[in-house]
Amino acid sequence: MRIRTLVAATGALALSLVSGCAQGGAAGSSANTVTYWLWDANQLPAYQACAKGFEKENPGLKVKITQLGWSDYWTKLTAGFIAGTQPDVFTDHIQNFGQYADLKVLEPLDDLGIKDSDYQPGLAANWVGKDGHRYGAPKDWDTVALFYNSRMTKDAGLTAEQLNSLSWNPKDGGTFEKAIARLTIDRNGKRGDEPGFDRNNVKVYGLATNGGGFGDGQTQWSNFAASAGWSYLDKPRWGTKYQYDSKTFQSVVQWYFGLAKKGYMPPLSDYNVQSNQANTQVAAGKAATAFDGAWMISTYAGFKGRDIKTALTPVGPTGKRATMMNGLADSVTKASKNKAGAKKWVAYLASDKCQKVVGGYGVVFPATKAGTEAAVAAYREKGIDVSSFTEPVADKKNFRTFSYPIASYSADMTALMSPAMEDIYGNGKPVSSLDQTNDQINLILSQ
Repeated sequence: MRIRTLVAATGALALSLVSGCAQGGAAGSSANTVTYWLWDANQLPAYQACAKGFEKENPGLKVKITQLGWSDYWTKLTAGFIAGTQPDVFTDHIQNFGQYADLKVLEPLDDLGIKDSDYQPGLAANWVGKDGHRYGAPKDWDTVALFYNSRMTKDAGLTAEQLNSLSWNPKDGGTFEKAIARLTIDRNGKRGDEPGFDRNNVKVYGLATNGGGFGDGQTQWSNFAASAGWSYLDKPRWGTKYQYDSKTFQSVVQWYFGLAKKGYMPPLSDYNVQSNQANTQVAAGKAATAFDGAWMISTYAGFKGRDIKTALTPVGPTGKRATMMNGLADSVTKASKNKAGAKKWVAYLASDKCQKVVGGYGVVFPATKAGTEAAVAAYREKGIDVSSFTEPVADKKNFRTFSYPIASYSADMTALMSPAMEDIYGNGKPVSSLDQTNDQINLILSQ
């Protein structure tokens, strides 16, 4: 999901108040230029290479790429929709798709001929709105795995085979919690599974924290909830009711945040979305493991003095492992001054021609199968094993992959769920409090 704050959510809410007021075209666009925005600096070189290929095939058309940091990106995009200075094409996130589709600021892409079978399963279908029109062309995908410090796991007596065979349940945490406890060390050198362990004075946590998880818990609790059989909504896409009042979900949340109470995971007060994320905790040697997404593979691999490896998410009560499979897309703005050129560019971005180029940079997994294969090969050349991320996509028998919740008013959901989850994690509020939050979200969704 990449780094995230509530900026996107609050921005979308602001947009809902003034949508449709602005007229005019995208800043910098013209009949000869297509403006394109993305947020990931690591991917910029790959898309600059794609732009060169596109321009060669389309003489007279130029692509102007702008890269912005995550928070600035969504703030500026929202302001652009209001002021009429939005780009022709932008990298879209499923988190904001529902809101933008409802606000009618996206151009339908039905004429691009996007086929589900051309991409990894589910990616293309996620970008079809409630009205049946397509608003995004599949770009890339990611799953979640357990990154771990191999030196710390070895010192704890845990092998790679054991880490890939962990299971969990909400009653006692199973072998997963035992492993996390074993990896936790207090200031006196006592491990979390040893007598005398001081949970209030921890030197190394067994599991890093990525905060409360908003309403999706992508790199926090989502794999546990899904492997327990829970789903965000009553339908996979465009559901009408959220299910945060589920007893199954609430038992998962109570167990997961309970790891912090036991001293195995940092308290919420130790987490900062800008400066102390899970990867920072692992890099500093303050945590032995972390659930994180495929977009972070190169980051973890680059930690000096840390031999970081990955393991599959643990098996849950359903007998399956689970991971969110998120996917980005490229969308054309409704107010684009160069819709013909923009659609040509999006079609090129979604093709094997571009996606194989992007895969070759070994930064993300492109949406097409050929693009994914190119990425796997590129990672292999770097000496990085990415099977913990690709296996869930290939093995449907033993894995459940699921999408970020796709529904209207997603910004409102996030705005309500973020403080609710932080209250449970940081302030000890009972999980039953989610009943009221769920009612509030569903009331908005029913409008």
